[in-house]
Amino acid sequence: MKLRQKFLFLALAPLILALCAIAVAVRYQAVTLGQQQRDTIQQAYLASKEAELKHYVALATQSIAHLVNSGRKDQATLDEAKRILSTLSFGDDGYFFVYDMQGNSLMHPRQPELVGQNLFMLKDQDGNPTIQRLLARAREGGGLERYYWVKPSSHKPAPKLGYVIPIREWGWMLGTGIYLDDVDAALAKVDAQQRGNIRNTLLWMAAIAALALVAVGVSGLALNIREYRVADAKLKVLAQRVVESQEEERARLSRDLHDGISQWLVSIKLQIEAAIIRLADPAQQDKAKAAFEHTVEQLNNVLGEVRRISHNLRPAILDDLGLAAALEHLAGEFRVHSGVEVGFAASGCTDRLPDVANTVLFRIAQEALTNIERHAGATRITIALDGDSEGIALRISDNGAGFDAEGIAGHPKRGIGLRNMMERMEAIGGKLRIESSPAGTVVLARVDNKD
Repeated sequence: MKLRQKFLFLALAPLILALCAIAVAVRYQAVTLGQQQRDTIQQAYLASKEAELKHYVALATQSIAHLVNSGRKDQATLDEAKRILSTLSFGDDGYFFVYDMQGNSLMHPRQPELVGQNLFMLKDQDGNPTIQRLLARAREGGGLERYYWVKPSSHKPAPKLGYVIPIREWGWMLGTGIYLDDVDAALAKVDAQQRGNIRNTLLWMAAIAALALVAVGVSGLALNIREYRVADAKLKVLAQRVVESQEEERARLSRDLHDGISQWLVSIKLQIEAAIIRLADPAQQDKAKAAFEHTVEQLNNVLGEVRRISHNLRPAILDDLGLAAALEHLAGEFRVHSGVEVGFAASGCTDRLPDVANTVLFRIAQEALTNIERHAGATRITIALDGDSEGIALRISDNGAGFDAEGIAGHPKRGIGLRNMMERMEAIGGKLRIESSPAGTVVLARVDNKD
């Protein structure tokens, strides 16, 4: 997996996990809230049904109260009471029924075939003894009971909420009931609505999550493209600077070879030729010997120039003795070459950096001395190399005329040396700071230890 793909994955993975966690939490809360709402609605429905049943039973007892309070228990009075109750109804499936305390059906207007039968042992579809429970409620003074009973309009068993009271004067149980299938239908509708709401909420969250993922992906892609373009542009600029640096180094090397070594070699060649001619004449042999001796001296100068050029390309002392010795040697050569007083001091441990960092600091010193010689007009230069437990700092200061460091570094055609110094330090993770004023310039380069 490529680095930018890893970054994209690390950006998307937490977002996906967070959205999934939010979706789970929202669904759990929605289901819990929906169940609470369903329970509340169910309780409200049942409370209204209970109040309605109590009201119906109260009306029924009032309709036969004059017969009950008369104190008569003859068959005619009982039949009249059952007739009055059989005529009372509410809704399509609302009616009253009467049982004695032994479970015998005395009056049932919607199912007259049950009248006269003993239903004490009757059980509903769940195996519950329906009549026994109703009688138990009546003996307790009255109350509510849930059970299954055949619904007249559909002729099928349906859940029913019954309410019964005793008529103790006659040994009766008077009751009525309301079928709850409409309540179950209403609750089922509520459940369906809640499921739909939860599903819509999750769909909205999924859509938002998808848009967020697309936005993050597109942003990451755009950022990658932008960074790629910026990196490509920087790479092109860097490649151009590398080529320019190479050409500049080749031009400098060409000048050194042409102005120094090449001229000396031509001069040596001419002197050797002249000395060879003089050797043929015995009278000229002393002059030929002097010419050869002068040629040897010039060859020594050529060797010194070759060593100088080689040292500038890659100082062997840097590899053999370390950065401090190489900088001290550089300061000495610059002192001899330019005539400017150069002081060098090293303190602490300065041999902890890798070779590439040592090379960069050495090149920084070379570039700084070259700039001082060309532009500063300084009479004194100080080079300090300080090592501590965190890293190494190189400080090069002079008392020259100074310059506009920011302006020169940002100029497209000037400040190539400064940009090279900065880019070299950035490449090894170091820091470069340049402070300049009319009183002089300070170049401070620092590289921290990686361990």
